[in-house]
Amino acid sequence: MKVGVIADDLTGANASGVKLVKQGFQATTIVHSASLPENSYVDAVVMDTDSRYIDEAIASQRVGRAMKELQAWGADVFTKRIDSTFRGNIGAEIDEMLSHMTEDAISIVMPSFPESGRTMAGGYLLLDGVPLQETYVSKDPIAPITESFIPDLLAEKTRHPVGFVSLSTVMKTESAIETAIQKEISQGNRIIIVDAMTTEQIEKVALALTMLQRQILCADPGPLTANYARALLQQENQNGTILVSVGSATSLTGEQLTYLIEKTASTPVYVDPAMLASYSSTWDKEVERATGAALEQAKVDRVLIVTTHKSGQKLVPLKAKAEQEGKSQDALAKRITDGLATISRKLLTQEQLTFAGCFTSGGDVTASVCALGRANGIALKDEVMPLAAYGTFDGGYFDGLPVVTKGGLIGDKKAIYECVKFIDQAATKIGG
Repeated sequence: MKVGVIADDLTGANASGVKLVKQGFQATTIVHSASLPENSYVDAVVMDTDSRYIDEAIASQRVGRAMKELQAWGADVFTKRIDSTFRGNIGAEIDEMLSHMTEDAISIVMPSFPESGRTMAGGYLLLDGVPLQETYVSKDPIAPITESFIPDLLAEKTRHPVGFVSLSTVMKTESAIETAIQKEISQGNRIIIVDAMTTEQIEKVALALTMLQRQILCADPGPLTANYARALLQQENQNGTILVSVGSATSLTGEQLTYLIEKTASTPVYVDPAMLASYSSTWDKEVERATGAALEQAKVDRVLIVTTHKSGQKLVPLKAKAEQEGKSQDALAKRITDGLATISRKLLTQEQLTFAGCFTSGGDVTASVCALGRANGIALKDEVMPLAAYGTFDGGYFDGLPVVTKGGLIGDKKAIYECVKFIDQAATKIGG
């Protein structure tokens, strides 16, 4: 897959290029009038047309030439880098790019850049919460912006009908977003503006765009382009299953699992810790049952969650069980973690499944997975967040498999989801 981006200034081109690099692409920026690279390893080219403040007709000519060069280079995904304060010849340049694409191609316009304080709600573009027309851009000496409602602002600058998808829809599911976009298309709108207040909402829109069976032109300051390109690349690479093995019993872990389940629409495989806290036959029976259930769940869920943590579940009475079996409480607690680790090992070594990586929560579970997988340890490569590390298993059954480990009391409710997303991105880079 090759991505071609057209920007109207070099600073913006570089900003978009860096975001693509972070998603695993080998990107390069091309200054105005320079030649495209001959290097075969480059799979994303960002071309600067230096056209933000020039005559509209000349801007269209430059964009047209750039599109022809990108098509000759082999680009199959095209995006338009726009200014996050909506300055420039945005309408004319989108029109020109669409004229070089398939007849049913549409443009999704999303000026939001939450990391830089640019957000959109109700069609209004806000800079740090202030409507665009009340900020410094209204006093731009060359091209002042005096309108904050982007659908009206863009409608004046394009020859295509303009549609709009509101924040209330973006806050729903990917399928709801896709349905809303399809409705706008059915009404004849070829350019569709979409609200977003957070980076997560932009990610959700990007995933929704992959459901549309048509060519998409993203027009944004960089975040939508990067997330859309990554989503397409993941579809192309088919990265495999991500195993999430969680043994922590903390309430925070419960919140993190709930958030992960909501974001991934995965159905967890719950393992009964009371069955594992034993040296009797219940241990083997539960390991086999849970492994079988997980194999079935892996047929529908890419993020495979296997956990002993279930909301409302009572803690295992280890003291009473220890007295009953004549073992120590520590020994029975270790049987629980060893059981979860054994299920993880059985899954990771199944020939019918391909894994992109795994996530483990809790030092005892991680240690058991390493021991039962005969790994020497974990070759550390990066930090996902404080006290959450990314690396690959060193030796053993899972040698080289990406893994993220995190303590049970680490992070906010999004922590496990962020760790899983990190694995996914790392797998995309490896696969690409």
